[in-house]
Amino acid sequence: MNVDVVIVGAGAAGLFCAGVAGQLGLKVLVLDHAPKVAEKIRISGGGRCNFTNRDATPAQYLSANPHFCRSALSRYTPQDFIALVQRHGVPFHEKHKGQLFCDRSAEDIIELLLKECAAGAAGGSVTRWQPCAVKNIRYHDSPASAESAAPSLGRYELDTDQGVVSCHSVVVASGGLSIPKIGATDFGYRVARQFDLRLVEQRPGLVPLTFDGAAWAPYAQLAGLALPVAMETGSKKTKGLFLEDLLFTHRGLSGPAVLQISSYWQAGSPIRINLAPDQDLPALLARAKATSRKLLGNELGQHVPSRLADAWVQQDAAWQRPCTDVTDKALTSLAERLSRWELVPTGTEGYKKAEVTLGGVDTRDLSQQTMESRQPGLFFIGEVVDVTGWLGGYNFQWAWASAHACAQGLAARQGKL
Repeated sequence: MNVDVVIVGAGAAGLFCAGVAGQLGLKVLVLDHAPKVAEKIRISGGGRCNFTNRDATPAQYLSANPHFCRSALSRYTPQDFIALVQRHGVPFHEKHKGQLFCDRSAEDIIELLLKECAAGAAGGSVTRWQPCAVKNIRYHDSPASAESAAPSLGRYELDTDQGVVSCHSVVVASGGLSIPKIGATDFGYRVARQFDLRLVEQRPGLVPLTFDGAAWAPYAQLAGLALPVAMETGSKKTKGLFLEDLLFTHRGLSGPAVLQISSYWQAGSPIRINLAPDQDLPALLARAKATSRKLLGNELGQHVPSRLADAWVQQDAAWQRPCTDVTDKALTSLAERLSRWELVPTGTEGYKKAEVTLGGVDTRDLSQQTMESRQPGLFFIGEVVDVTGWLGGYNFQWAWASAHACAQGLAARQGKL
């Protein structure tokens, strides 16, 4: 089979790139080893797909080259994708901090992408083979033609489960290592290595943090408790700071605050948590000492969840007294520890619970305008690239933006623009 472009990966980035490229007149084949299309979209956002963030800017993305994402994000914005969603009549709502979700189901976004793939322009089309794995990729350079000043396009041959496919361009949209149970593999990184492209070390991102069993024992009883916190880690340029909800688990900490901070956290370094960011605890506890005969734990429970207050005061006999009997030093210590709880995670829940993969194909080897690599005709888009967004729709926006930039680059390469 001969096509203009083979896209490996039928997820958000791959399908969107296919749809745009097909509508620009290219003959596209999408391959994916998984039997179902866009499984990560299907499970995202609790099944409602947080498909973009209205306020996305390059500031919400992590990369060894933080400026790389600027071009694609500026040329295909959240408003562009919102307009597409509206054209398809998909109802949606804003849930929190610019996060947009489908009213009904993530299936609406999958259906939108499949309809975009079906809307090929004259001469353009999108074919999808699933399940179909790629076993091998070969590149054949084409010598320049003496009759033409235009650069020649080499050809790629892909050995697949359904036979050999020949094309001028290959787009790797195979995602990262996160959530292996729905088919995540290291395919994209293997392709990058095959063609001598650099990689930034990969690790789980947007992932719960775990703690040592003995050190965590006083807090294990809090599993299921959630509360708003301020959480930070790192310093200066590597600092992350988020005001979000924290969730205690049996093994450690989760919730939006922790998922966000996990992308900034480095193994062996501490995280710092203010468990009452909206409270002036020193003033509140000083007032309680002057006016209340309640046990300190009961008084503290007026300002933080009572289970948290109980777990905290059990750690020091000096806190297990009526407020009027607690020393100023003990009150100060309690307020400081609650507002700057510092602890060192022992690890993360790993790729099985990670929403994204940090690191990936080094952006120094990619064009920020087209996503084409130093290897002619080989493109990388979406999660496989070393660009990772915050929690809240930012990673889907990167998928749409990088896919759109890539499709434009593919069309230009084939003389369609």
